[in-house]
Amino acid sequence: MTPQIVLASASPRRSELLQQIGIRHVIKAVDIDETPWPHESPLAYVERVATEKSAVCRALLEHDLPVLAADTSVVCDGRIMGKPDNLQHASEMLMQLSGRSHQVYSAVSLRGDHHWQAVSVSEVRFRTLTQAEILAYWQTGEPQDKAGAYAIQGLASIFIESITGSFSGVMGLPLFETAQLLAKQGIKVIA
Repeated sequence: MTPQIVLASASPRRSELLQQIGIRHVIKAVDIDETPWPHESPLAYVERVATEKSAVCRALLEHDLPVLAADTSVVCDGRIMGKPDNLQHASEMLMQLSGRSHQVYSAVSLRGDHHWQAVSVSEVRFRTLTQAEILAYWQTGEPQDKAGAYAIQGLASIFIESITGSFSGVMGLPLFETAQLLAKQGIKVIA
């Protein structure tokens, strides 16, 4: 089947979420510098990175398919939490999230006839974690390449007391906002 869009991401979760809503796509991951700028707010950061990903990908294409890009950040105490470097770093992150709420910012950028962007902000509350749980979770391998050292759709779901906002946004691609942007480009999720 002919693809409807290009997904500017190597994230298997984003691809799965697009498949879930029936959007045919091809993957063209791009490599950009995702280092936050000094004093850049989490909102400005995710918007900028998603915009840069879609712009770079669109510039590399030899066809006119719309390009969808996204960026997601876990934010605690106003600070962006990246991916853990090692067990100690993951343990520090998860202890910071333990027993409290944090935010997950997820920006979507779509370049087609125009450039459209949307952002989802979700609130996630963790139950109190023990060091033994964190070590066991690390040993599963799941948190090693995840922002904030956890995957809501995986084993970390047992740590989450509540979520206000977009479950798919916390996974990395807010489907409500994505469907709205796709509709602006004339791509309907439901015919």
